Amino acid sequence: MTQTTVVVRYFAAAADAAGRDDETITLDEPTVAALRTELANRYGEPMERVMGSGSFLVDAVVSRDPSRTIRETVDVLPPFAGG
Repeated sequence: MTQTTVVVRYFAAAADAAGRDDETITLDEPTVAALRTELANRYGEPMERVMGSGSFLVDAVVSRDPSRTIRETVDVLPPFAGG
């Protein structure tokens, strides 16, 4: 299995949970599910709350599919408020 390095960018509550705006993460399995596990391990409950109600922009496509393959970038987006 080949490791994949991805750029993860955090917005709003996700940035607060991570304590940063972005970082580079190397994953053994480049999927949304593997990234979710890695982020939960790194940042705990605050990030789990964001991921539970937010979404991922994977290589410029919104995805909630845990099996989606990540090629280069992921934006972790909190739920958006609006009216």
